[in-house]
Amino acid sequence: MGRKKYSAEFKEQAVRRVIDGPAPIVDVARELGMHAGSLANWVHRHRDEHPVEDRPLSQSERSRLAVLERENRELRMKAEFLGKAAAFFAQEYR
Repeated sequence: MGRKKYSAEFKEQAVRRVIDGPAPIVDVARELGMHAGSLANWVHRHRDEHPVEDRPLSQSERSRLAVLERENRELRMKAEFLGKAAAFFAQEYR
């Protein structure tokens, strides 16, 4: 059982499906009928050669970033509130 050879065009299209879409590597590899480890290697190599700073965020990355920023703000507000509540109750029990 030998190694299967893939064209450069096939590799680029497979990597683009992972990078530009919301589907994980495993799902894309299954759809293409290939080993997920091979696709993961191609994606990692592509990301090493094309750092994030050199490319704009995709739509899915922008939406995920917005969700994480909102979540971060909410957690900061909760932590601030809990800190104030703890200080208040610490003064009450003195």
